[in-house]
Amino acid sequence: MSGTDTFEGRFQISRRQALVAFGLAGVAGVDAVAGTPRAYAEDRGGVPTISGRVVAVGIPGASAIAPVGTFLSGSPINSNPVLAALTQPGRVCDPTRVLVGSRSNFGAPKANPDQAAGSFLSVDPAGADLAVPALFAASGGQASALGGAVQMYSAQSSNWRNGFYTPAAVTADQTAVANPLGMSINNAFGRFWPANAPYGLNGPGSSSIADPDGRPLNNALNPSTGGVYFDDVTGRTPTQVIPGAISKAAVGTALIGRSPDGSGRAVFAVVVADGSVVQEHTVKALDGIAPRRTVQPLVHRSWGQDRGHRGPVPLPRLGVVMSYAPELVLYVSQPFDDSIKVIKLTIGGPQGNEVFLLGGLRTIRSSTLVQPLDLAPVRIETTHPDRASNTTLQPGSDFYVCNRGNDTIVRMRQNGTIVGVRRVRLGRHSLGAARLNGIATSADGSRIWVTYVGALPGHHDDQGGVLELPAF
Repeated sequence: MSGTDTFEGRFQISRRQALVAFGLAGVAGVDAVAGTPRAYAEDRGGVPTISGRVVAVGIPGASAIAPVGTFLSGSPINSNPVLAALTQPGRVCDPTRVLVGSRSNFGAPKANPDQAAGSFLSVDPAGADLAVPALFAASGGQASALGGAVQMYSAQSSNWRNGFYTPAAVTADQTAVANPLGMSINNAFGRFWPANAPYGLNGPGSSSIADPDGRPLNNALNPSTGGVYFDDVTGRTPTQVIPGAISKAAVGTALIGRSPDGSGRAVFAVVVADGSVVQEHTVKALDGIAPRRTVQPLVHRSWGQDRGHRGPVPLPRLGVVMSYAPELVLYVSQPFDDSIKVIKLTIGGPQGNEVFLLGGLRTIRSSTLVQPLDLAPVRIETTHPDRASNTTLQPGSDFYVCNRGNDTIVRMRQNGTIVGVRRVRLGRHSLGAARLNGIATSADGSRIWVTYVGALPGHHDDQGGVLELPAF
């Protein structure tokens, strides 16, 4: 049975019936890496459970999470000794570490008082119960805490303004990170690309290209854009091939690959809170891909206050992953529609200025999708010289769906078929007042990391943090 449009306009079945139909209730799980049976206990609803280990707590609004991964030989990071030094063991961009988004600056002074704070932390996932100090980054640089297990990567603070390296950029006053909601890393031939909501979901958003020092792109080939795309001021000039802008928050992002125009430059897709999708070219700036409401919009949406949750309610966000073979396809979660939008891309436009075009749409629906807010490959593409990224699927790979609504993770094939469902627990206990808020997978496919917000059972911290789970 395929999950593609399975229930839309046809029939509705209960979650328990769906699990039975997919062969998930009352059976053992299968380890996706080793291929060996692994027994999973069931919860009262008959859903197999998976137990998490606490990596870190004290991360307010913990959101997007991404493994740093290894930058391939084609990446300019490897040819720059200063940048390459930051990828060495124990440093902020050590390939074994994970970057975790937060709504806090951890004490770093704001660069722009009218914008929301926010940062990406570099966390050693081998840690256990790391209690992140609230003000450890007050110096305003890439500060370190807990013996280096937690380091500041970038924040909404003056040290990370676009103008540091590109003072003439129209976005010189913008920072690489501000209330981040997404992160895609170009391990193939590039750098780090955060997606931000500096003015909340309803205000203009930003997306950046950041070096390992957390600052927007050094030696930018487009001196007008530098390393930060913002609102409608960084569109392709003199004329966009396809109209588009980050006029609302940037709520998700994924590497597409090298530009089809022959320049060899990176192009990323960014989903905007109004439901549009734009493409960002390292040199030629921003064009559209799909108009508003292509993806279900997040503007004017809110999770509401969860029972037992005392802290600020995090902003809604969504996940984006890319499949490049046999065709170019973006998968985008739609948390308020309990579905996943599938966006096919094609190539067209004026010769020498070819861009990615909208080629088709479909929707994946399943009763196992309950506020799906993030996606991650089961097998990350780590070796392709044009595609390697935490948001890129290896050919034929399944992907994980992180459900906020019931704290489950769904493993799904690209055609929408459900492979497995696991409810996340902490030992024998449910997550209590905590709610899942992001997902990532390790480069070897053996581990899953999830972010959460709210208080875990037995923990006094109600800010948020990171759990590690076995893959399935």
